[in-house]
Amino acid sequence: MREASFEFLQQLLAAPSPSGYEQPAQRIFRSYIAPFSDVATDVMGNVFGMIQGVGQNRPRVMLVGHSDEIGLQVRYLDDNGFIYFSAIGGVDPHITAGMRVHVHTSKGKLVGVIGKRPIHLMEAKDRDTVVKLDAQYIDIGAADKKEAQALVRVGDPITFAVSLERLAGDRVTSRGLDDKAGSFVVAEVLRRVAALPVQLPIDLYGVSSVQEEVGLRGGATSSYSVNPDIGICVEVDFATDQPDVEKKHNGEVALGKGPILPRGPNINPALFDLLSETADLEEIAVQYTGISRATGTDANVMQISRSGVATALVKIPLRYMHTPVETLSLADLEGAIRLIVAALARITDKDAFLPE
Repeated sequence: MREASFEFLQQLLAAPSPSGYEQPAQRIFRSYIAPFSDVATDVMGNVFGMIQGVGQNRPRVMLVGHSDEIGLQVRYLDDNGFIYFSAIGGVDPHITAGMRVHVHTSKGKLVGVIGKRPIHLMEAKDRDTVVKLDAQYIDIGAADKKEAQALVRVGDPITFAVSLERLAGDRVTSRGLDDKAGSFVVAEVLRRVAALPVQLPIDLYGVSSVQEEVGLRGGATSSYSVNPDIGICVEVDFATDQPDVEKKHNGEVALGKGPILPRGPNINPALFDLLSETADLEEIAVQYTGISRATGTDANVMQISRSGVATALVKIPLRYMHTPVETLSLADLEGAIRLIVAALARITDKDAFLPE
């Protein structure tokens, strides 16, 4: 991965973006794509990059990856200055206790810790019990409620205080790879399409959407606005090459073996074939999964927008989803970018995706 692209990925992941509070990350996305695409933002906070093609009756193609991450939100300040919180998106209470967090306030970022009663003071029966999120609390060091209220407001968003780190080989770990990895791929596809020696016979819209984790909201509104003929959602998916995930339920998916192409009712068969054939022609490694229902991604709402959209998913294998240590392979990101750029170059006729 080129240095400037990796730096963009770092900045995107470092920016806080819990659902409903995505604009710090969206500002990074907007700034990055502005030199090579037309840029717009809607009232929801979705960001659109547009590259116009050439020719008559051009298909309108939309790529989307969501910028929002799971997080927490300030709910209540008690008399001693401790912060009680609620979850934004699917937060696992097993992993929160003992974590450092950042509380994002109007006055800047505050460091806090999610406190926990020492194991020495717990009864044996309580040591195997998960403390519910609404019983956990954050300590920002305030002496009392008045001091805490001077620093924090109810509703302030909270993120885990971790950032992108390199592991062995080409593996990286961070919070928020679900799905800022998707937004990153969308931005890189826009950059590479803009650099092609010839314009494509499509109008390309690259969208960094919002509020996916709380109901696919930005995906729904952005699909309605763009009104695409063809849509590709870039998401993450469960890697099953870790010891505690069952392949029989989730398929055989490994880091470093390429992006994933799912099949199922959410996926247009002709668009799936186009992506699969492109992978073969370009010698890009891909993996396959089956999703026998509507997917929990922006592809779901994109497919049924207006009169319907020919929709596909390109997914990035991810370990430890919805934790602060989400882990993926940079090679899989690169494979997804190459695959989508090559597939876009083969789209010429929107009627090619009608069922036969």
